[in-house]
Amino acid sequence: MPNGLDLAWPNEGVTRVPYQLYTREDVYAEERARLFMGATWNYLCLEAEIPKPGDWRSTFVGDVPIVVARDTDGSINAFENRCAHRGALICHKQSGNGARVSCVYHGWTYDLKGNLTAVTFQRGINGKGGMPPDFKLADHKRRTLRIASYAGLVFGTFASTTPPLENFLGPEIAARLNRVLPPGRSIEVLGYNSQILPSNWKLYAENVKDPYHASLLHLFFTTFRLNRLSAEGGIIIDDAGANHVSYSKAATDRVSADYDKADLRVKSDRFRLNDPSIIQGRDEFGDGITLQILALFPCFISQQIQNSLCVRQLVPRGLSETELLWTYYGFADDDAELRELRLKQANLVGPGGYISMEDGAVGGFVQRGITGAGRDSEVVEMGGREWRSQETRATESPLRGFWKTYREHMRL
Repeated sequence: MPNGLDLAWPNEGVTRVPYQLYTREDVYAEERARLFMGATWNYLCLEAEIPKPGDWRSTFVGDVPIVVARDTDGSINAFENRCAHRGALICHKQSGNGARVSCVYHGWTYDLKGNLTAVTFQRGINGKGGMPPDFKLADHKRRTLRIASYAGLVFGTFASTTPPLENFLGPEIAARLNRVLPPGRSIEVLGYNSQILPSNWKLYAENVKDPYHASLLHLFFTTFRLNRLSAEGGIIIDDAGANHVSYSKAATDRVSADYDKADLRVKSDRFRLNDPSIIQGRDEFGDGITLQILALFPCFISQQIQNSLCVRQLVPRGLSETELLWTYYGFADDDAELRELRLKQANLVGPGGYISMEDGAVGGFVQRGITGAGRDSEVVEMGGREWRSQETRATESPLRGFWKTYREHMRL
């Protein structure tokens, strides 16, 4: 079914992206309906965050508040975090444990499958007031999501037509998830961060699919030879174009010499680290890869930078504001040295991370820059005009895959 948006996509296809997508309220509303509440898989939490029966967490699908819970029988359920009575949040804390959850406003109570189980004063007081005789608790179950887990990650979808999660991932992307979330290893959450981005959610979704910017925008990468665009690496894109992996190995002396000759904003011999151990990682996966960024459509990111492991979740907070949630993790069998390394290298990322602080700002630069852009479009042609895996990171191929998938869901 075509949507009702008066928005024509440029004839050049996914190499041109209309700036109106970031600035129009009707586009944002259509995204909620077609993407987040449509046939997509959305990350909810780590299984390790709800390990025991009765554990629950509040989370989001797009900007829709969700409760994800491990029921007393061990099953994982998710339902809309909105009371049937007056629409208040049922769970307003980040997490908790119990066989029931209750809305603080009037005490309406739900089980961990989203069923309404009790209404305070349903029969009134002293035979007066209360709900009508034909009121039925069963009529007010919260809207539920289909749940699927992979590699310790919990995903949900509102739509019955969403294909199986493993089909959505595809074998190559699934293998790269298993690389940083190995089967049989117990995940341990190390901490959280949250930041507000002054930009539309798609600008950050683009950012993580843009390997071209990494060693140009992020001076810490280039200065301390952590990541340079000419280092060994590449891009993996699934068959549908929706999901991608960008990976690279540490820059060699030859690669670094080529960069040092370039007219970049910073030269690598001008700065030194008082504590170089922050960039001295361990090859824990045995493949020499020091950076892996994996993004699933629409709002999930997995990150390995050195030994810092993290999952990120994008939460739209309106047309031009986005919350970015960071969950840092390690494994229960990490030795003390590796645990310390993960915690130290967590300073590389997050809202004030040595590497990622620029990402929090640059989307705002775009959001401000496109004011008045009208029907103009961005140019996405680095690395060609198609979306496919490539043995280079000097490409915008993952962006074109993102926009191909976006157009299919949005009927544009």
